[in-house]
Amino acid sequence: MTKQRTIVTMPGDGIGRIVLEQALRVLDAAGFKADYIEGDIGWEFWCKEGNPLPDRTIKLLEKHKTGLFGAITSKPKDEAADEMADELKNKGLIYSSPIVGMRQHFNLDICIRPCHTYKGNPLNFIRRAANGSVEEPEVDVVIFRQNTEGLYGGVEWSHPEGIVYEALKTHPKFVKNFGHVPKEEISVSTRIFTKKATERILRAAFNYAKKNKYNSVTVCEKPNVIRETSGMMYKMAKDIQKEFSDIQLWNTNIDAQMMWLTKNPEDYGVIVAGNMFGDIVSDGFAGLIGGLGFACSANLGEDVAVFEPTHGSAPKYAGYKTSIVNPIAMIESACMMLDHLDEPTIAKKIRKAVADVISEGKTRTYDMMKLQGREDVLTKGAASTVQITDAIIQKLV
Repeated sequence: MTKQRTIVTMPGDGIGRIVLEQALRVLDAAGFKADYIEGDIGWEFWCKEGNPLPDRTIKLLEKHKTGLFGAITSKPKDEAADEMADELKNKGLIYSSPIVGMRQHFNLDICIRPCHTYKGNPLNFIRRAANGSVEEPEVDVVIFRQNTEGLYGGVEWSHPEGIVYEALKTHPKFVKNFGHVPKEEISVSTRIFTKKATERILRAAFNYAKKNKYNSVTVCEKPNVIRETSGMMYKMAKDIQKEFSDIQLWNTNIDAQMMWLTKNPEDYGVIVAGNMFGDIVSDGFAGLIGGLGFACSANLGEDVAVFEPTHGSAPKYAGYKTSIVNPIAMIESACMMLDHLDEPTIAKKIRKAVADVISEGKTRTYDMMKLQGREDVLTKGAASTVQITDAIIQKLV
């Protein structure tokens, strides 16, 4: 008998609510017992409240510790300012991503993004072999992305003034390359790595590799150019690897890794990277297993955990009378939540049902049929969001 829990559900924007509802249907059908409390997040709350992550939602997560998140809409600074309520304008409010804010507030510094091949998925990566035959390599990669630092840390300036500008001028390369540029033409984004957070993500990656019997951990950064931050991560990885002598440590540059994705993806196991490069490489590997409709993730802190698909809010599809979007990434994210909550039996049952539906091939969403995402795909044999969820639920029996 499973323990009753309370989960904070955060639908967010666009298709977030649509796919989250389907994941909850699957959880219920699989026997997971929980109370669900909805938390407000996303573009609606930015526009009418000037805060896309209201304090009331933060308090819910502080209390209940576990969140299941749909998707958000983010827009550039000027568009965000234009769309907020008139009474909030010109008050110095600046839009920032609520999921990034949530990660930083709760220090959800460990992001895990598994990319596994589903047998029978027509979107799987294939390549031409030396003898001319077609190969379909099995991808089984888990990306560990440092979630709170790096280029997404939010430490940025436009038109740097005062001590910020004076500090920049202490670096000889700034003086040489940018000293002649007027301050009002300069924007600066920092890339900050700390040893504590870097060690946490590296140890998480090595421990996961050991527990799940992966042979290698790959640091995917750019230490030959970004010497201080990427260099620190790789140096620390070499020290930590000494404690895991049965696991190989590989080092790849992010640009080369993106080339090698389609050359030998089956060779990689666990990959660890900073925030930006982890985001890039995880989307790259997701493309090999069918795209973002199959890409799930976990955001883990020491006290709070939030689980989400890595796709966006896709507002165009949210307006369709019958939803056509693929809910599998959201359903798999719910399975990662089950793993976290020590419910491996239910997670395994759901994953098998998803795999069975994909392998059987009778029920496929428009992306799996390689159709353009238009409302008429349902007349061409594509399953709706609800229909593929129904098929998964039927396989649970």
